[in-house]
Amino acid sequence: MYDLPKRFTYGVIESYLRARGTPNAPFRYPGTQHSAEWWLFADLLREVRLNSPVVRVLDPKEADLFYVPFFSSLSLVVNPIRASNFGNGHVYSDEEMQQELIDWLENQEYWERNKGRDHVFVCQDPNALYRVLDRIKNAVLLVSDFGRLRADQASFVKDVVLPYSHRINSFNGDVGVEGRKSLLFFMGNRYRKEGGKIRDTLFQILEEEEDVIIKHGTQSRESRRMATQGMHTSKFCLHPAGDTPSACRLFDAIVSLCVPVIVSDFIELPFEDAIDYTKIAIFVDSASAIQPGYLTSMLGGISEEAIVQYQRELKMVKRYFEYEDVNGTVNEIWRQVSMKLPQIKLMINREKRLVKRNMTSPDCSCVCSNHSSSVGPLF
Repeated sequence: MYDLPKRFTYGVIESYLRARGTPNAPFRYPGTQHSAEWWLFADLLREVRLNSPVVRVLDPKEADLFYVPFFSSLSLVVNPIRASNFGNGHVYSDEEMQQELIDWLENQEYWERNKGRDHVFVCQDPNALYRVLDRIKNAVLLVSDFGRLRADQASFVKDVVLPYSHRINSFNGDVGVEGRKSLLFFMGNRYRKEGGKIRDTLFQILEEEEDVIIKHGTQSRESRRMATQGMHTSKFCLHPAGDTPSACRLFDAIVSLCVPVIVSDFIELPFEDAIDYTKIAIFVDSASAIQPGYLTSMLGGISEEAIVQYQRELKMVKRYFEYEDVNGTVNEIWRQVSMKLPQIKLMINREKRLVKRNMTSPDCSCVCSNHSSSVGPLF
């Protein structure tokens, strides 16, 4: 892991607190759905890391991969909606931070050696590092989905899909439907952009349905309290697309043992080599979901025994979505990253021997190449 200048790590937290007029507040990473960057950073700083799939080394000559611990998602939201200054006329700029980070990296020996291909970045917010994506597209990107990324910037082959941090309390009771009186629950922003426009249609169809709770709500402590209660007392939880195909409510539902009903045609899911999502969730195509009566009729026809079986499966995989669990999300992310290493080495060695090609279409000679052309040698 790079020992970055402080302004890219703890300095982002300090800027976040100052921008809210609370510079003397307890120093901690703010609780957000994009907190993977903090959990991974904190994990690598621990002296004892039991059962971790990766080992941190202090000598870069011994490293296979280089983790870049910039808090890119927090940097996006340092400034409140109404930006304030820092007391000296300076306003925090995420775009400037992105540029400064990559300028700093491009002067490092180990970045230059393989043009960043063996580097790892967290870009969990869909807009994180958006200004510099073309400069880091060779690297392993840890993302929530590929909704705003071009095919030449990200792919399943080289990158890793992360779960959002769940924002509501986990359900710690037993499986069963006795305390789950509602058939279907959803609470979230009704109006979204892009693929999330389906939410408004679903609201119109479902808000008058019996045994369905569907509410407009935004991120707040009270909304999280109401969402916790709703998910813990419902059999099924609706997961429509947001501005991008995935959203944190899917992972809220999983830790609530509320069977997710996923209406997001282009969703990508984390850890699918370890988890069969058809055992823990119900997938409904958007065209069917917006037919009046379809969802409630289909869900109402699922037996209590089947619901309990879904809950058992959810309980078995729940740890994969608990960042706090020492054998949970963080270790699974590192396992996924470590699995990219053979492909990274293949690409590094391959690019050393490629000559310049005159090509009018993307190079598809190697499934892992997302370059429009290949040139070599690199250095």
